[in-house]
Amino acid sequence: MNAVQPIRDKEKIQEILRFMKEWNYKYYLMFLMGIRSGLRISDILKLKVKDIREADGRVRTHLVTKEKKTSKRKRIKLHSEIKKALAEYIANKDDEAYLIPSNKKDKFKDNKPLSRQRAWEVMKVASEFAGLNEIGCHTLRKTFGYHYYQQTKDIALLMYLFNHSKAEITLRYIGITDDMMDKAFDNIDF
Repeated sequence: MNAVQPIRDKEKIQEILRFMKEWNYKYYLMFLMGIRSGLRISDILKLKVKDIREADGRVRTHLVTKEKKTSKRKRIKLHSEIKKALAEYIANKDDEAYLIPSNKKDKFKDNKPLSRQRAWEVMKVASEFAGLNEIGCHTLRKTFGYHYYQQTKDIALLMYLFNHSKAEITLRYIGITDDMMDKAFDNIDF
């Protein structure tokens, strides 16, 4: 498996968001939730409408979920951009429906969640459209972390959000170490 990078260029992020929105709104939501929440793709794909909708039909302010990889409880404030995107999308959906459904059905004739493989294929198409390399599903989480760190420099909270034990792990994970190495090579002068 090849290592993937965050999307560092904010204009490229907006370009992909526009592309996804026009292509298929569920892919737009998948991408938006990844870059705005820092959730792993496996945790996004398992979400159901009931996980993000209040009893009165409004989008929740916070998402409370159990991480698939770590089994840890995670409480995330939903960014206003996510809430806005979800409001109309979930209006007429059943509580048990997957937020990012596949076109494939289960034995009860309900849509299955989008597969991780299909999510990767979607990311591949989007990356080709935007002219980016080293992109995959994990790019979404890394993009969140990269831009959070660039804006705040708060490595401690980012480590906590990602359940990392060392700052070095988090910096390497979000591509900051790669940026520092690139800069070091750029600064060599003979």
